[in-house]
Amino acid sequence: MVSDYSHIANLGCTPMSRIIKASEFKAKCLAVLDDVERTRQPIVITKRGKPIADLVPHTERKRAARGILKGRLEIVGDIISPLDVGWEALK
Repeated sequence: MVSDYSHIANLGCTPMSRIIKASEFKAKCLAVLDDVERTRQPIVITKRGKPIADLVPHTERKRAARGILKGRLEIVGDIISPLDVGWEALK
């Protein structure tokens, strides 16, 4: 399934990248996808010896903290009006 590693330097691939021809990828697409999922190692797909695509494992996107609790919190009381308590820092 994987081609030789002699062209890694010419393709700009990392040593952990595997190289596969586009025609071989087309014939074994589902097996290659399963292999990338299992090994978590990227594969460079080439056409006529030139890299055309990187097949990399999917990573979950981290959710932004902003809005994460939207619709889950309830405000109780008046949060707009000033407090009746004096602050020590203001004295």
